[in-house]
Amino acid sequence: MSEAKAKRGAAGDGAAGKPAADGTGGTAGTARPRRRQARGEARIAQLLQAAASVFCTSGYTASSTNAIAREAGVSPGTLYQFFPNKEAIAVELGDQLLHRWRDTYGAAFDQTHLQLPLDRMLDAILDPLIAFNCENPAFFVLMHGSEIPGRITEEHDTLHIAMLSRVEGILADYLPDIPATQLHRVAEMAFMVFKAGLDLVMAHEGEEREAYIREMKAAMYRYLDPLIGDDSPHLAPHARVGRTP
Repeated sequence: MSEAKAKRGAAGDGAAGKPAADGTGGTAGTARPRRRQARGEARIAQLLQAAASVFCTSGYTASSTNAIAREAGVSPGTLYQFFPNKEAIAVELGDQLLHRWRDTYGAAFDQTHLQLPLDRMLDAILDPLIAFNCENPAFFVLMHGSEIPGRITEEHDTLHIAMLSRVEGILADYLPDIPATQLHRVAEMAFMVFKAGLDLVMAHEGEEREAYIREMKAAMYRYLDPLIGDDSPHLAPHARVGRTP
């Protein structure tokens, strides 16, 4: 459990381990602690949103807890009731974004997409992945920075392996007869084309960003079409079932 999460119990009422007296020698009912806990969760969400904004504007390394508190409209003292330092904030924010990223790529690699022609399959898989990164730029900052907390880096590396395995599994369904080593190379190359293209996409905005998205898809299509396109001699017979021109 992260340090940030460990602080939540104390943050909810500002006095961990001090039950409220109810005048009968016992403790107060649950309504007030629940309200306080809800306020604490709302404050944490506010601070994480502010941190995401500051990380995107200044980068993780140059960001400070004072800047995050200022962005959130609270005092540094209030911030420290919930997070002991910048690293704890980054870990908590990274945990949340990684969880949402897993849901996103899990839905993107839906089996029904594999019945589509290659260009439409690429749209169905890549569009939600690109959209997530564009809508959550802090995710890109936290996953690619050189001085990001080690825990985030480790979880990102684990996720990278899981996604690469998913890509390899998809390709194996289309290309059952190619050697395993070649299959792995093709999967890794396709994945790296996506990562490199995403770097360019995230570096631009507006129409230029859309242009780079099209270029990324074009590069991916031109690489994969000779292998798994509808006319490819390598395409497994069962993979042609249900595919439409």
